[in-house]
Amino acid sequence: MSSTETVIARIDALRDAQTAFLAELVKTPSDNPPGDCAAHAEVAAKALEALGFEVERHPVPAATVRAAGMISATNLIVRRRFGPGPTLALNAHGDVVPPGEGWTADPYGAEIRDGVMYGRGVAVSKSDFATYAFALKALIETEAPLNGTVELHLTYDEETGGLVGPGWILEQGLSKPDLAISAGFSYNVVVAHNGCLHLEVEVKGRSAHAARPDTGVDALEAATSLLSKLYALRETYKATVSAVDGIESPTLVVGLIEGGINTNVVPDLVRFRIDRRMIPDESPEAAERDLTAFIEQAGAELPGVEVTVRRILLARPLQPLPGQERLVDTIRTRAREILGEDIPANGVPIYTDARLYTGVGVPTVLYGAGPRSLLEANGHRADEKLVLDDLNKATKVVALAIADLLA
Repeated sequence: MSSTETVIARIDALRDAQTAFLAELVKTPSDNPPGDCAAHAEVAAKALEALGFEVERHPVPAATVRAAGMISATNLIVRRRFGPGPTLALNAHGDVVPPGEGWTADPYGAEIRDGVMYGRGVAVSKSDFATYAFALKALIETEAPLNGTVELHLTYDEETGGLVGPGWILEQGLSKPDLAISAGFSYNVVVAHNGCLHLEVEVKGRSAHAARPDTGVDALEAATSLLSKLYALRETYKATVSAVDGIESPTLVVGLIEGGINTNVVPDLVRFRIDRRMIPDESPEAAERDLTAFIEQAGAELPGVEVTVRRILLARPLQPLPGQERLVDTIRTRAREILGEDIPANGVPIYTDARLYTGVGVPTVLYGAGPRSLLEANGHRADEKLVLDDLNKATKVVALAIADLLA
């Protein structure tokens, strides 16, 4: 039996254990918000230790966590040194968006129907805790002759920007990888993705009794005018088209709005938050500068109100770095062997923690367990799901790609 066949056979033998491992992670809530994720990290750490791994627990200081809008976070690192050579980091996040409505299964039940597991985070991206851990376990148990180090970076703040997770690990010097693979799906290798800008806009007016609205300045009326101008601006973004396959145009969404005192009071304050996605072809700094200037100018034209803009998040796009092509070619070669088809290398319109690795000069791609798209997985929607055959296949692809990269 060849070394490839040996690794594949071992992953097949571990299939039930891998499914049980993933189910345990899905059954433990880690919603972000509120972002109280230290308990899930402890469950994951103990599950990894039960598999024979040594797990480093790195609690993030409380002040740093609070600054990110979370309650608690502990980053987990598993290191396996096979010999001298490069370090390959495998990163997945365990925090998830809240379940929301419309589920036909318990969001924390890890129910399996017809070979498909349902649950919040089962695809995005608790699945890749399992993908990467069992790929590494199979390589260890088959005594693969590798040169280098494999690290698992299992983190808990992707839903709020990643700075408490991979950003903190890299900033603190806890890891200095040469290459990285971040959580993704089985049927494509992601080489680029959008960036994201979150802005909070505050519109201040002056309250008044609803019986005498003329004595106040209606902040909601002013905000409505401002929103209309922002939606008109959004239409102009369609003229800018990315050169990256899989990515289209910049987008803008107003996702949160709050304000007012009572039904019978002219509202004196309205706040709303903007999500502006930047394509890889754009400069994040220029996008922020231009949008902020647009809002401030539009606000200046509104009589009696004060408009201020505050940055909440600036996540840079993932852009290819020299050395990325080796990751892409290796994963695509092994995917062709395991999946029986050629998978594309393309971009996606979301933003991920992968950008934090490229931000410090580490060539990075996204690849892991899942179907062909976020929509197919019901990512961030009701009935999030994972085909367990895809988990098995992605684990084989990742294990064999690691073996090639560290040969």
